[in-house]
Amino acid sequence: MNFYKYHIFFCLNKREDGEQCCSDFDAESIFNYMKKKIKSLNLNGPNKTRINRAGCFDRCYEGPLMVIYPEGIWYRYSTQDDIDEIISNHLLKGVIVKRLLA
Repeated sequence: MNFYKYHIFFCLNKREDGEQCCSDFDAESIFNYMKKKIKSLNLNGPNKTRINRAGCFDRCYEGPLMVIYPEGIWYRYSTQDDIDEIISNHLLKGVIVKRLLA
């Protein structure tokens, strides 16, 4: 049994070599938005959802990315609306948001 129903990792890597990375796409502020939104909906904590920072996923050309476990579903997002859609569909209804799959 998992401690969290969903464990979400955001790539927040910053490349020093100038190559594309998730941080180039405002990943940090969207990460903070999702954490705040999850807390406001009381979806955080044991048996619910945990959101964590992650280092490089080595898929920088696809960024920005997040992965949701235990399913191992990878999403590409660009706006807060994308995050709202992931929350309302994937986290609340268990429905994968196909248009955002990475």
